[in-house]
Amino acid sequence: MKAESLFLLIGGNQGDRMATLGQATDLIQQRIGSVVGSSAIYRTAPWGDFSEGTKPQDFLNQALEVCTCLPPDKCLDQALAIEKELGRVRKANAPKLYCSRPIDIDLILYGSLVLQSPRLTIPHPRMHLRRFVLMPLTEIAGSLIHPIFNKTISQLLSECSDNSSCSVCC
Repeated sequence: MKAESLFLLIGGNQGDRMATLGQATDLIQQRIGSVVGSSAIYRTAPWGDFSEGTKPQDFLNQALEVCTCLPPDKCLDQALAIEKELGRVRKANAPKLYCSRPIDIDLILYGSLVLQSPRLTIPHPRMHLRRFVLMPLTEIAGSLIHPIFNKTISQLLSECSDNSSCSVCC
């Protein structure tokens, strides 16, 4: 399989967030492909309705560009394995509420691929609605064209109605 550009968003809001992002990046480099680009780290207010009942700690998020020869489903398998290794616990029958977590690895874009399967949708189906995805992604791939909307990532950011707090922290 030929090499493809995979864009990931990594983030978390539990534990030593900076260390966990670094560990995740190292494991992505070892198991998915070469990390050829990375955004600054962004501090982001929690997004969505959280299941804990109290306001969770802010997230740290970072976009990564990875050159991979793995097909998308194998990238997902590796991302889920890395999450688990770094302490992420997914509850099988939990309602679709957001929750605090030490790490989350989302596949955002995989080349110009459009894929919808029971396990994986690429491009990420809600990326255009989330400032915390678009801001770091714009930093490393602002001129990239979204394969469904036919707009640049920068355009999607300028049109995004999400007003939640998201700023470079480190």
